[in-house]
Amino acid sequence: MAAIQTKLLSADAEGISKASALLRDGALVAIPTETVYGLAADATSDLAVAAIFDAKGRPTFNPLIVHVASLKEAEKIAEFDADAIRLAEAFWPGPLTLVLPLKPGARISKLVSAGLQTVALRVPAQAEARAVLKALGRPLAAPSANPSGRISPTTAAHVIEGLGGRIAAVLDAGPCSVGLESTILATRPTPVLLRPGGLPRDAIEACLGSPVADRQEGEGITAPGQLTSHYAPKGSLRLNAASARPGEVMLGFGPVAADLNLSPGSDLREAAARLFDCLHMLDAKGAKQIAVSPIPDVGLGLAINDRLRRAAAPRG
Repeated sequence: MAAIQTKLLSADAEGISKASALLRDGALVAIPTETVYGLAADATSDLAVAAIFDAKGRPTFNPLIVHVASLKEAEKIAEFDADAIRLAEAFWPGPLTLVLPLKPGARISKLVSAGLQTVALRVPAQAEARAVLKALGRPLAAPSANPSGRISPTTAAHVIEGLGGRIAAVLDAGPCSVGLESTILATRPTPVLLRPGGLPRDAIEACLGSPVADRQEGEGITAPGQLTSHYAPKGSLRLNAASARPGEVMLGFGPVAADLNLSPGSDLREAAARLFDCLHMLDAKGAKQIAVSPIPDVGLGLAINDRLRRAAAPRG
């Protein structure tokens, strides 16, 4: 891909208008959401969606999340059952992605679903993302705006660092408030958690009034964010570390001695919001070996630990 000049757009009416115009013309624009910055393209255009895979170096068997402005727009694309409607009404707009059967004739590029008969859909809560969707009047395919397998971006600077010169523009609305990708859930034949994320599992189970099953290992890629090695910094990670060994940089949680701390007060919400930013900072420091404090495996801790395990996994 030939280098292009990546524009930094302000998150005002003019910037949103420019971002929408670029997307309408088939260009790639990173847009802010409450979870992470997404690399957006017109989901109805094969060429635009193909450009996402090219810019990110993303394998084409890894499906994309489609962002829409409302439940009404989502129902034009996918078949909703009673559980899906209940969850959408409870948690949209917000950090929940639903994987549902694709409607015959839906105006979505086949590249989005990577050959599957399902589609991943979300209504973002971020005001600027919703404004772009409204101005464009089309669904947007938008995986995280980073090179495939690397740390997800929670600021415009992170996007520029990873994809500058490869995409048309970044709409800068400051840091993301949630800081972790959306929770992904399939509702058929029964609700299954495909990826933990910014919406805690217990909130979903409370809404449905029943437990949610776990994805079975070895069943292949059924949704975005399921690659074994993902979200990786340049250095190696050692998880559940009580303290740093010689030569290691400590990424702490809670009241521990650390070079960087996700949350000195042991707040999982703060830790989730800071996780990717801290990993980016460790990259900037040139950290080669990173020790990470134990994170409680409850609530948002489930999603934090999922990202850390994938970041620590052997890399191909």
